[in-house]
Amino acid sequence: MTSTATVGSTGLVGSHILSTLLTLPTISSIHALSRRDPKLTTPSPKLHPLTSPDTTTWSTQLSALAPPPSIFFSSLGTTRGQAGSFSAQRAIDYDLNLALARAALDSQVPIYVLISSGGANSSSMFPYMKMKGELEDAVKALPFKRVVILRPGLIVGDREDFRPPEWAFRKLATVTGWVSNGLKDFWAQDAEVIGRAAVAAGLKALEDVEGGEGKIPQVWVVEQADIVRMGRTEWKEGEGKA
Repeated sequence: MTSTATVGSTGLVGSHILSTLLTLPTISSIHALSRRDPKLTTPSPKLHPLTSPDTTTWSTQLSALAPPPSIFFSSLGTTRGQAGSFSAQRAIDYDLNLALARAALDSQVPIYVLISSGGANSSSMFPYMKMKGELEDAVKALPFKRVVILRPGLIVGDREDFRPPEWAFRKLATVTGWVSNGLKDFWAQDAEVIGRAAVAAGLKALEDVEGGEGKIPQVWVVEQADIVRMGRTEWKEGEGKA
């Protein structure tokens, strides 16, 4: 049985990570850090919300979990519009993410899974991609047993918040997917697919560590094609395998 912790579980991808974990009989518990309780259609005894509007307490809450979870999933992120400024966005997307990663490491969590972004690069001239790349570089340097980084393209799904710059592209991706998933998957991925791929990758990394196989590198970057493969093509419902 595997214990897990998540942050970002009320967001688009994070909600699918959470719902996927809840369906798996091999997952014994899920501690979810968030500002508000996750929305569930059916309550689950596996879910243990760690709810606080004060994000500065989250690292302490994560560090206090005993025994520590086997996998920590982060899909935490916001937009400049929601945050109010780029510096406020960076405080969440970079500073808080890194603080939680360090707290997980200090608690001896072996597997860290991060939802990043396609095009993330610390040398990018675009502030958002540069920030995402800087976060990747920072967590890659942390000595977890395994660091898993997923780099999806445009994320398709129904958001609670309206993001005008993305709306037309997401609609185009949705319509393209109605025709053929193959026309969409190489540039845009469904949030559900990304969530499943994150869970499958995290469980694969844990299995590799516990089995002493060493087949998965210490830093495993999962690009869009592998996200689709693990989250759609090879996903086995109820088993968490791909």
